[in-house]
Amino acid sequence: MEVATQEFAQYGIAGARVERIVATARTNKAQLYGYFGNKERLFDAIFFGSLERIMTVVPIDTADLADWAVRLYDEYLRRPDLIRLATWARLERRPTGHLVDDVNRLDEAKVRAITDAQTAGLVRSGDPFDLMAMVIAMSMAWSPVSNVYAASDQEPAELHERRRTLLRDSVQRVIAPD
Repeated sequence: MEVATQEFAQYGIAGARVERIVATARTNKAQLYGYFGNKERLFDAIFFGSLERIMTVVPIDTADLADWAVRLYDEYLRRPDLIRLATWARLERRPTGHLVDDVNRLDEAKVRAITDAQTAGLVRSGDPFDLMAMVIAMSMAWSPVSNVYAASDQEPAELHERRRTLLRDSVQRVIAPD
């Protein structure tokens, strides 16, 4: 799975090659196809696993959405492949609308948590999904899919801390109650 994750993250769905995956993983096509069926299902297994990882490793904290954004930033540094997989899914499968079918969205609890925070006066008014999308987008400002600059975990710690501070302050201003 790790080999296939790296292959899809680097080359996308269309560019990934089963031959490279099985050679590097020291397995064979028959086993891969027997278990997953085809390359697209293998991508799905990896992609949905990455969505679940983000949900569990970086749970939302509506009492501190700014900290949630910073933790997302840190996770993108640790695992740039996760955001790259989502980008390939966007580019090759769903150029508009939600990234996945409603049944696979996994964001219902986050949207509900933001709604509850709004009711408690902790977060500004507005569509909870849009607020969540804005915070996520801000957390991706320096991610591997940035149009401006892609950060790496090899950069100096002070640089990351400066970005975390800017991100935290910016998110706090965006979500501040009306």
